[in-house]
Amino acid sequence: MGCAPSIHVSHSGVIYCRDSEESNSPHQTTTISQGTTTLHGLFVKTDAADSIPSVLAYQSRQPPPSAGPRRKERRESGGASARSRTPHCCSVEAETQTSSSSAKASTTEVQVGPMRLTQYPIQVLLVFAKEDNQSNGFWWACDRAGYRCNVAWTPESALECFLDKHQEIIVIDHRNSKYFDAEDICRSIRATEPSEHAVILAVVPRTSADQEETSVLPLLDAGFDRQFMENSSVTACYNELVQIEHGEVRSQFKLRACNAVFTALDHCQEAVEITNEDHVIQYVNPAFEEMMGYSKGELIGKELTELPKSDKNRADLLNNINTFIKKGKEWQGVYYARRKSGDNIQQHVKITPVVGQGGKIRHFVSLKRLHCTNENNKQLYKSHHEDKYTGDNSQSESNSYKCKNRRKDSVDVKSITSQSSDAPSLQTRRYSSMARIHSMTIEAPITKVINIINAAQENSPITVAEALDRVLEILRTTELYSPQLGTKDEDPHTSDLVGGLMNDGLRRLSGNEYVFSKNVNLSHSNLPVPNTINDVPPCITQLLDNEESWDFNIFELEAVTNKRPLVYLGLKVFARFGVCEFLNCSEATLRAWLQVIEANYHSSNSYHNSTHAADVLHATAFFLGKERVKGSLDHLDEVAALIAATIHDVDHPGRTNSFLCNAGSELAVLYNDTAVLESHHTALAFQLTTKDSKYNIFKNIDRNRYRTLRQAIIDMVLATEMTKHFEHVNKFVNSINKPMASEETSPHSEGSDTECTANIKNFPDNQTLIKRMMIKCADVANPCRPLELCIEWAGRISEEYFAQTDEEKRQGLPVVMPVFDRNTCSIPKSQISFIDYFITDMFDAWDAFAHLPVLMQHLANNYKHWKTLDDLKCKSLRLPSENNN
Repeated sequence: MGCAPSIHVSHSGVIYCRDSEESNSPHQTTTISQGTTTLHGLFVKTDAADSIPSVLAYQSRQPPPSAGPRRKERRESGGASARSRTPHCCSVEAETQTSSSSAKASTTEVQVGPMRLTQYPIQVLLVFAKEDNQSNGFWWACDRAGYRCNVAWTPESALECFLDKHQEIIVIDHRNSKYFDAEDICRSIRATEPSEHAVILAVVPRTSADQEETSVLPLLDAGFDRQFMENSSVTACYNELVQIEHGEVRSQFKLRACNAVFTALDHCQEAVEITNEDHVIQYVNPAFEEMMGYSKGELIGKELTELPKSDKNRADLLNNINTFIKKGKEWQGVYYARRKSGDNIQQHVKITPVVGQGGKIRHFVSLKRLHCTNENNKQLYKSHHEDKYTGDNSQSESNSYKCKNRRKDSVDVKSITSQSSDAPSLQTRRYSSMARIHSMTIEAPITKVINIINAAQENSPITVAEALDRVLEILRTTELYSPQLGTKDEDPHTSDLVGGLMNDGLRRLSGNEYVFSKNVNLSHSNLPVPNTINDVPPCITQLLDNEESWDFNIFELEAVTNKRPLVYLGLKVFARFGVCEFLNCSEATLRAWLQVIEANYHSSNSYHNSTHAADVLHATAFFLGKERVKGSLDHLDEVAALIAATIHDVDHPGRTNSFLCNAGSELAVLYNDTAVLESHHTALAFQLTTKDSKYNIFKNIDRNRYRTLRQAIIDMVLATEMTKHFEHVNKFVNSINKPMASEETSPHSEGSDTECTANIKNFPDNQTLIKRMMIKCADVANPCRPLELCIEWAGRISEEYFAQTDEEKRQGLPVVMPVFDRNTCSIPKSQISFIDYFITDMFDAWDAFAHLPVLMQHLANNYKHWKTLDDLKCKSLRLPSENNN
């Protein structure tokens, strides 16, 4: 040909190759098809010689020459002669051959959630108009990385090779438009379905130092993912390709694995529905379409509120479900839905929130199955079976028979375990045993519950009977309120924290018994305390003016009182709540008592000192000021709560119960390894109080009132022991939160706080639950304090745990919380674990009762602070930049 040929790809996918001097009739045509893909408006030019193969596999290439003479020989051979050494003609066979890499290509194991995937060697397509140092650089980079590589010299061969091989990485030469238009090639590849999972790299010319770098936006608009500044260094090319593999390619590989998950969902017999956080439907499977009568196209993109609802559900059911799942908790239960035909069907529904972008809930996955005993459901099942198994009545009958047998097997446990075939006698024996249980004259509450469940099973649908079986299994466990923490993949911070706070240790005595110091300090004459509340120094008085605020700074009070904040804050708070009037004691007696109690807190402890006691007292007083709390408790309860807060950690050694049990301390032996410290705090407090009439605040009250008050104080202090944490929280939720929520939403209730608190006062057990919850929240309220206070408390408790770990290692004791090693511990992680596991649910429940918006806002802000530090891999209390400031 006299001039360079030009190539035009028509809208139908036919490539016309013609000389510019010839007529417009096609010189050569090639049809490229891949499914229903259509290529639009591609116009390319090329100067490539007809003798050059359009796709090369470089199978016969030698390693890059390292010596000068070999490089010279390569240059002298010329481009055409160099290519002629590759023994491939311009044929499909040549185009689909792959390189034989000198690096051993191997598969890679990739984990996507619970799926373990195998990633095969990466394939790369190089699109260059001619061989040069840059194409060679990428070729040898592929060779080094163990990638399979193809090189295409023309646009049409590039497209044909991609449709055949589906390479993961495509490198297109964008340095010179003289040969072809790189952006048009990119668009043509992007117009095909397989390109969804391909990463396309543009090689752009290097810019000079004084030249402004061009925008990358045109490349992105054309379909490129990245740009690579011209650099023929094999190492530079290798680094680029490896980064792409471990970045975009690995991400695309994981996304493609979702096809297997969607295939499973499409063939799943349970109806599956996925919505976003705003309840817009994103996916439904065929089983869902069949159950509800809608097609997928009628549902995708619609909000759930746009679909017809059944009127058989309780009015508050949807609100209850939303409240549950928006807190990240799974909900399951029975729900009525309306099919497209208008029929109501009863479903067993499980809704699971899924955390996505930004660490927030982004999807809700709903699994739904029919209750086969509901009449409409029976008809639906029948129609489904008739459609699927026309004429196969035996199969339907068999399924029905199996359904009935499941009911019997579910209830008659003995028929499963017995080898006898005498079913009637087993039934008789079972019911006679149940009759004897029902006739027992002395029944524990749990026995009554099990009997009620057994009776309810007799006439229940299969799914309900099976669910009740699971309930019975749970009720037969010994720990009804403690969640089971997994041991395999749990966060070690959470595991260690929970293990350290909720266990009493290994109870292993050794020769290293921990001697607990019980040097009780009864002296108080050397402490300069005021004679009355009116004698408090002005600087302290000014601070105490703000003590009713939640943002009160206890550390400022600690500083101005020389680490004796408990006496001063105690005098102010006790006066506000009329404690002296209730106890019929003088202010001097109260002052002396506060002084003795504070003297027996260890100022050497970084956390469990009198400042912590004062902080808990302040929180308790704040809670007692809340309208609903105040209306639910009597004056005696208020006094008991304030005293309990004051003494709740007296003589704390700065070590956990687990440590004392492992060390075989005197206290652990005395209290049988059970609630060791909490028992000691209360016992010592009453011992100190009653030892001398000068500070016996109980000396003037009658015996009955004293016993009631003492019991309330002991109960509250023991409630701060963490092994019963979940029991207390769950009892509060079930006995206080849920009944109040039901009463507030009841159409017959006015829903006033006065009515609710009056009902609580009628049940002393409920008052006990409120007092326990109150002091528990006050004891661990640090994450709900203003950020600066929260950070200070986090540092103090961490230091105390660090010191315990140090001592455990020195004494050869079991290390209760290994993550609290001062050299490796991440304080943000420990705070996140503590908040997630202990704080969030408890304060949600307490806030629902007491209404504490300020605390919940602080909690959210503080959690965000710790998450930010953790995301940045910062293990300290603040970012380094904040520490410098």
